[in-house]
Amino acid sequence: MLLESPPRNATGRHPLDVPAKLEEDAFRAFFERHHAELARFAWMLIGERAAAEDIASDAMLAVWRQWDQARRARSQIAYARGIVANLVKARIRAAVRERRRNMLFWQRPDAADGPDAADAAAAAVDVRAALDRLPLRRRACVVLRHSLELSERETAEALGISVGTVKSQTSKGLAELRRILGPPTEAAIRNGVGP
Repeated sequence: MLLESPPRNATGRHPLDVPAKLEEDAFRAFFERHHAELARFAWMLIGERAAAEDIASDAMLAVWRQWDQARRARSQIAYARGIVANLVKARIRAAVRERRRNMLFWQRPDAADGPDAADAAAAAVDVRAALDRLPLRRRACVVLRHSLELSERETAEALGISVGTVKSQTSKGLAELRRILGPPTEAAIRNGVGP
């Protein structure tokens, strides 16, 4: 007995293709709504526009590949932000490893001395540079809470950490920024940081 191909609908598509099309449309809408936000989040964490765009695109690709899992998540955008944070962390670790290899290769201990006093003074008033001084988790908590204005719960979901950790890391991050920038830190982060 020959198996017949299933009937086609009016568009000529197999009826079982409809759910796949709906999923594709849902992801496309998600992408259009959130890609720019994810790129901005990545930029705030890593400080390089081109790298941030790459990370946001890689994160969206990962979300698409894991769309069933992302769709079932309590918050799809929190799921995507978590991927961005992990990709940034991986990129920073790779850069640190590369920097260490280069330093060992060239045996230049003076390269680790850091910026001169004039550069340090200029960086102290720059929110971007101040954020770069924070450890990644603190930076992510501060950016998500105060620049993207997420709740503590949303921030915890995005980073895969507890709400208590978000509170503690945000508090420590803001204290460090106050030390670097001076008292108007929260307003500077809200108003002064952006691509």
